[in-house]
Amino acid sequence: MVKYFNGSGFWGQSVSGNDMEKTELLLNKSTDGTNIPNPYTMKSIPEEERPYEKCLAMGAECLTDAELLAVILRTGSKGESALELSRKILAANGEGSGLLGIYHMSISDLTRIRGLGKVKAVQLKCVAELSKRIARTRFSDGVAFTDPSAVARYYMEAMRHQEQEILILAMLNSKGRLIRDMVISKGTVRASLISPREIFIEAMRHQAVSILLLHNHPSGVPDPSREDIALTKRIRSAGEMIGIELLDHIIIGDCRAVSMREQGFWQEKS
Repeated sequence: MVKYFNGSGFWGQSVSGNDMEKTELLLNKSTDGTNIPNPYTMKSIPEEERPYEKCLAMGAECLTDAELLAVILRTGSKGESALELSRKILAANGEGSGLLGIYHMSISDLTRIRGLGKVKAVQLKCVAELSKRIARTRFSDGVAFTDPSAVARYYMEAMRHQEQEILILAMLNSKGRLIRDMVISKGTVRASLISPREIFIEAMRHQAVSILLLHNHPSGVPDPSREDIALTKRIRSAGEMIGIELLDHIIIGDCRAVSMREQGFWQEKS
């Protein structure tokens, strides 16, 4: 027995195996043959409130987070529209998590949300990564890697949401431009676990004249710890012997950063 809504209630009709292909058409028909709006499609939403139409009329900046996601997802799932699925995704990681929750969720986490399969989960993770790269690219052209605030802005979006500490080595040429950067360590950044040898092998391999170190504090507070200070002194001393200067060690927090050089850790020993 398949049930259909006719505007005032449900009525049933047995559907044989041969008739199953007609079910989708029947679901949107009343007893008198007229079309019934499907409450789970975008067409059931007033035209001015549909994400695509709203974007065309007012611009993408006028869309809510849920509407932007609905445009990316394109379709919903059984029993809910793309917009309803988007709202559910934004609420999935707890109240107030929103778009940031998507960044922190893995593909496996996302596919646990009813109605969200692997394809849509991959789409969302790729969009999150793309937004991070766009934010970083804004500062890539002409950024002066001798300016701590410019360096912090360049790496901020890539590092501030990390759930564990990562240490990045940035290698610079004689004009202070970035040759390449790479993750040296992931996990707790401790002086005893970081090898100056590994850092300077990479620097020499890329013919770097100077280097920068950056790491994040998942707590969001970028104040240097004792381990941060010990690591900085160790790498700086090794660089002086080799002839590749450590220009700075910048600690990234949540929309905040600390330059250890500006904090006075580069003062000459008396």
